[in-house]
Amino acid sequence: MSVVTGLTLGGKVWTPKFVQEIEQDRCLGCGRCFKACGRDVLVLKAMNEEGEFVENEEDEEIERKAMTIANFDNCIGCQACSRVCPKNCYTHAELVLA
Repeated sequence: MSVVTGLTLGGKVWTPKFVQEIEQDRCLGCGRCFKACGRDVLVLKAMNEEGEFVENEEDEEIERKAMTIANFDNCIGCQACSRVCPKNCYTHAELVLA
């Protein structure tokens, strides 16, 4: 098995680590990660008191908002989202090819 790698501009080998999960119970909903990601991977969603995502924010009671992964396939593995997260909500992993 091999791991996906890339090269930096200086020719050094770099191993991207792709977003796997966000711990919504730790997320503040601050949006820092959303601003850091330029690939449309993340979206901020409303949650109710039970911790379930709310589809229609106008019809239901909103307790808070939390970041979610909307487009896994857009992630380039830069980890910018986790670098700006004040609560360390992110889990990343290397892509292993069979």
